[in-house]
Amino acid sequence: MRSWRAWIGIAISIVFLYFAFRGQDLGEIRDSLRTVNLWWLLPALAMYFLGVWIRAVRWSILLKPIAPNVTSRSLFPKVIVGYMANNVLPLRTGELVRSYLVGKQNGVRKTSVLATIAVERIFDGFTMLGFMLVATAFVSFTSELQHLALIAFVVFTLLLIGLFLLTLGGDFLDRLIQLIVGPLPTRVADTVERMTESFLGGLAVFKHRRELLKVASFSLLAWICEASMYYLIAQGFGPQIRDVVGIGATLMTTGVANMATLIPSSPGYIGQFEFGVRLVLNGALRVPEVHALAYAILVHAALYFPITIWGVVLWFRQHLSIDQIQGVDDTLDVDRDAPATAGASFPERRTDQRSV
Repeated sequence: MRSWRAWIGIAISIVFLYFAFRGQDLGEIRDSLRTVNLWWLLPALAMYFLGVWIRAVRWSILLKPIAPNVTSRSLFPKVIVGYMANNVLPLRTGELVRSYLVGKQNGVRKTSVLATIAVERIFDGFTMLGFMLVATAFVSFTSELQHLALIAFVVFTLLLIGLFLLTLGGDFLDRLIQLIVGPLPTRVADTVERMTESFLGGLAVFKHRRELLKVASFSLLAWICEASMYYLIAQGFGPQIRDVVGIGATLMTTGVANMATLIPSSPGYIGQFEFGVRLVLNGALRVPEVHALAYAILVHAALYFPITIWGVVLWFRQHLSIDQIQGVDDTLDVDRDAPATAGASFPERRTDQRSV
């Protein structure tokens, strides 16, 4: 809580909470929640955790070039701990937690692991865009949804092109890196080069089309499982939600709500998620705000509490501490004993470059 970044995230969540709940009667939202048939949560959670397992399989494919012995079974608890950390720590700290756990167990540089997580996020983003595109056959875009889709498409396309160019940069990339690190002190330049090489090693999957196709397929399958969770929870509500949230509305809600959570915020994406669900159900589908927000709260709770509780249990089983995670930023590539990963190969710098 002494971090200014954490307070910025909290402020962002407060703003979204205000826009999501302004003018609402919390008592009416509570009454709407009381009518829900909670038995639908059981199959919904089963589909959600099936999706988490599929994400572990996908991550194992991305990690194979830098950690050949990694398995989806060993990654599954790390994914859960990482999601738990995202729910209780600000600014997606769970991604650092995952990189720390995999780097420590498999002896690979944590920056390489972070690169694979970046690839995950890009495939997630394009899958959400795909959901929104398919949903347009059932749901009419509002101006807000059009703007969100356009911004997301531009951002993720630029990121994807950038990562492809990094993996294919060759000698040009080497010269560019040398130009950047040339004026830097030797120690800083060495660190920058090591982190760059490590990060590029984590992007090795872009050199294998078959593996990329597998990653895309598992991304789609994982998100279909999560979308099924949204659909099943809707079946427990009254006709105001149950009769409206069909396939198209489910895909649109899943896409928009998760796009909203990409914005750095307080732990658990509180505020953005509710705002995203309301944007679809109330803004595009004209569901009364009370029922739309009640649905958003229940889905968010189902996404938050079970995996957070499981993650806390695994956290203590692995004897982790906050001090370890707080030091991840400073040790991302200080672990010099870790083997170099496949990536760019930089020519040796001449000391006179830095003295100019």
